[in-house]
Amino acid sequence: MNGALQAVLLDVDGTLYHQPALRAFMAAELASSFATKGPARAVRDLRLLRIFRHERERLRRLGKPAESLESAQYARAAAVAHVDEHEIRAVVEEWIYRRPLKYLGRLARAGCQETLSALAGRGLRIGVLSDYPTADKVEALGLTAVMSLQLCATDTSINAFKPHPAGFLEACRRWAIDADQVAYVGDRVDVDVAGAREAGMRAIVIGRQSGDGFSGAPTFEALARVLGGRSA
Repeated sequence: MNGALQAVLLDVDGTLYHQPALRAFMAAELASSFATKGPARAVRDLRLLRIFRHERERLRRLGKPAESLESAQYARAAAVAHVDEHEIRAVVEEWIYRRPLKYLGRLARAGCQETLSALAGRGLRIGVLSDYPTADKVEALGLTAVMSLQLCATDTSINAFKPHPAGFLEACRRWAIDADQVAYVGDRVDVDVAGAREAGMRAIVIGRQSGDGFSGAPTFEALARVLGGRSA
């Protein structure tokens, strides 16, 4: 273990793009669905989304459970909502996985693509670790080519939501490098910083100044400097 930086691992939601702006767009779409789908269906979709998100947060507290998180997140939400699991999956697919994609390109953090490309050009490996599936979002952001690794917490090789260190350590295993050779960039101190630190990685919070136990990169343009090199 020599600690020399070899890779940068990043969160996706709220890190690669501005999540509050996306939430505003999605709130507008939910409001318009009252007219397109009818009030009853729109209210039902909103209720199911709230239950799904709540149950995922409860699963986060379990760490690395014996049950499959990919299945449990839907099964538990369906049980609480008293609906068929297929209905939960359909609502999540529409509102969390599909509808947001068209907005991501315009909501990408300034300098994200350029900075990550420059870091890759310096020989650093670039990857993402998210609690949600990554491929479609990374593609919508125009970042697929720069990624050497994409991991989701519900992958069978991980099966643990952040801040459990399983996903962070899986990235190290895939890259065949030590945790102290990886910097993790995220937007949440309680999830991203906590998980990275437990795994033994350096933690960087995008959009913020440095704080207790983490470095801060106010912008992506500043990330290269924070990592110890010249700005991209």
